[in-house]
Amino acid sequence: MNAPPRFDPVIHAAARLQITALLVSVSDAEFATVRDAVGVSDSVLSKHLKLLEDAGYVRLSKASLDGRVRTRLSMTGKGRRAFAAHVQALQALASLAEAGALGADLEPV
Repeated sequence: MNAPPRFDPVIHAAARLQITALLVSVSDAEFATVRDAVGVSDSVLSKHLKLLEDAGYVRLSKASLDGRVRTRLSMTGKGRRAFAAHVQALQALASLAEAGALGADLEPV
């Protein structure tokens, strides 16, 4: 069942939108891979992940591999539904803009 379009401020921040877009297409990903793909520091990624985790959108798991602890990230079902609804809301907004329905009473740029 698809969620209705819904703009989600937790997902919408640029870095969180990138994080969720990366994670929604995979079963899980390593912290460092996501960090490098988004182009942020460890601490910035950790802060964004904390917000996503608190919302129930992302799950973090830790495992020891070769004596090093690795953090893996995955989207929850709730996160996948929220991401899909957010993308639908953005697409609806873009469609309105393309149709000229936004700001119809404003001067053209």
